[in-house]
Amino acid sequence: MSDIPLAPFVIDHHQREPSAANLSFLLDAPAGRDGFIRVQDGHLVTPDGERLRIWGVNLTGWTSGSTLLPPKDEAPVWADTLARFGINCVRFHFLDLPRRNEADTRPSGLIDPGPDHTQSFDPEQLDRLDFFVAELKQRGIYTNLNLNVGRTYKAGDHVPDGEAVRIWKGMTFIGERLIELQKDYARDLLTHHNPYTGNEYAHEPAVAIVEIVNENSLQEFWMRNWLRGERTTDSPDIQLDFPPFYARQLDAMYQGWLAENRSEAQLAELRDLAGVAAGEVIPRLRVEQFAEAPTSLFHAEGEFYGAVERTFFLDMKRYLTDELGVESVIVGCADHTYWIPNQPIIAGTSELDVVDGHVYWQHPAIWGARNTPMVDDPLDSTIVKLSRSPVAGKPFTVSEVNHPNPNSSAAEMIPVLAAYAAFQDWDGIFFYTFEPKLQGQYQPHVADNFDITLDPVKMIQMAAGALIFSRADVQPARETVSRSYSAEQVLESMRLPESARPYFTPGFPVSTALRHGLRISSLDGEPTADHGPEQPGPYLADTGELGWYVEDERGGLVTIDTDRTQALVGHVKAHGRSTRHLSADVVNEFCAITLSALDDQPIPRSERLLLTVCSRIENTGAQWNARRTLWETWGEGPTLIEPVTGWLVLTDLQGPIDIQVTPLDGSDRPIGEPLHARRLEIGWEIPLGDPATTQYLLHPVRSAEQAQRLAQGGQQWEFFG
Repeated sequence: MSDIPLAPFVIDHHQREPSAANLSFLLDAPAGRDGFIRVQDGHLVTPDGERLRIWGVNLTGWTSGSTLLPPKDEAPVWADTLARFGINCVRFHFLDLPRRNEADTRPSGLIDPGPDHTQSFDPEQLDRLDFFVAELKQRGIYTNLNLNVGRTYKAGDHVPDGEAVRIWKGMTFIGERLIELQKDYARDLLTHHNPYTGNEYAHEPAVAIVEIVNENSLQEFWMRNWLRGERTTDSPDIQLDFPPFYARQLDAMYQGWLAENRSEAQLAELRDLAGVAAGEVIPRLRVEQFAEAPTSLFHAEGEFYGAVERTFFLDMKRYLTDELGVESVIVGCADHTYWIPNQPIIAGTSELDVVDGHVYWQHPAIWGARNTPMVDDPLDSTIVKLSRSPVAGKPFTVSEVNHPNPNSSAAEMIPVLAAYAAFQDWDGIFFYTFEPKLQGQYQPHVADNFDITLDPVKMIQMAAGALIFSRADVQPARETVSRSYSAEQVLESMRLPESARPYFTPGFPVSTALRHGLRISSLDGEPTADHGPEQPGPYLADTGELGWYVEDERGGLVTIDTDRTQALVGHVKAHGRSTRHLSADVVNEFCAITLSALDDQPIPRSERLLLTVCSRIENTGAQWNARRTLWETWGEGPTLIEPVTGWLVLTDLQGPIDIQVTPLDGSDRPIGEPLHARRLEIGWEIPLGDPATTQYLLHPVRSAEQAQRLAQGGQQWEFFG
């Protein structure tokens, strides 16, 4: 751990000032101006066929002083803030929760908390949603509407075993009343007329995506040992099967499916293998029976769960598009549990418009070995995990991702993810989560594991990530490697050990995603071939723009080397590597440095550049536990940064006679007078660390006239001109 003293760095969006760091120029306003986002050649495109890469955030309101739906007088502030960082789409998460009261710690959603049911919207909350969507649209920011996320039910909803539904979400695939309520909710929301845009949400071109259900799968529950039909010894009150009503329904559905999809001879064989007499029901398997279960019995049940999911998703999509007239692209559900195989789940969700994934690096639920750098462990990285999901011919989005706090290496997340997502040619990333703050009601510090809103590293890096990914500074891979699975291989993947994660594909090198593009070409075709042994690092992208270097004694380092963005991420000091135009001599043991042109020129000719320099953060007074994995005491404001300290050298720039370096605070205001880079034989040297900041604007001066204008106060004109 570095001995560099921590220093306050406060993000204050309400006090934000105009500056050249504003990336709203990346947005095409208003959102949906020419019509709906659609799918073409396996990617999201605008009506004229131009690629749309979503650089987005989830919107929630978990922490004190935060809100999912800001009041109308504050909505413009938050729409401007999101646009400033190049964010072009927001995922409205947990809208299906009730409006929050004082005793509730959940986000404040749309559901009216008054009645003894969950079937009506709170008028004020709905008006806030309408107004905010219109403000976002005006600035070129699209909307992603989630349907079934966190809804729980009341007696007036008449849901069988309604109290249990809040725990066992998989019942939403099979409960007739639950499916009816999901459709009613979708109808009420999507046919609602927004008075501020003039459109129903079903016909609102600023709504890019509608998601049917969040993190849900019958097959996942089966594989995760949640359908065992017995009680645990540690928690005897927790039933691991569905509640009785849904367990009986699932059993009946299974018997009905078997009768329709297996011959009498096959049914007789299955009963014999299951050890039941003729005419008796064929029981569902328990997870401890998986390994020894006969193939035909195991495959029958696996096929059944897949059929149930596929039927649900296709019926919901038909309802949304055919009956409600929804014109947005439709997502079924995310691939989100990486220690179980995803092929059976993807087989269903890939029949919709977009395939989606969720991943977190060392989620705070991991209490033991966490708070380690991802760059030290490339083969278990979020990049590798997410790369198992994309399907050829389908857009791929990541609708939840984060390096949750506390993590001393969290500065690696955004530049590494943005670079490899662009390399893999994915279509969207939504970080979890952004929480609009209520003026005068929030504390100026990082308040929970996931909220990036006031994070002096992640929030600042969102701008650099937008340039890398949304502007597509990193090129897509030159070669795409395909995985093709037979139907039998998909089913048998469910019996592979956890050590086969994340691909659950024997003979497939895990590092492929760090060298080439990666897609699933078929889930009902030829079995995946053996692609040969794992090749050692360094892991070099086939475009030559990305490198991932890992050495035991030095740790890991990722380099990004493109025309308009270059970066060093990880153990920069230990490796001593450089890119074409960027090298660093820093004191910090771990940091992330990005340099991006803010115009359409390559770095050597750019007139203005954004430099982000980020290391670890802590709240004032935060205390680690004994293993240094979590904060026992969360601390308070202000949030502190470890300033990246030392020097940068920029090389081979074309023609500058000076470089003005303007440190910015957390509201984009200049900190003091501009600094000046020092001309060395090898290039231009920039001092870092004083003042303490995570972002700088660089302005190469190439003429005496330009220098004079800057000296006379024309700096802002130069940045915007």
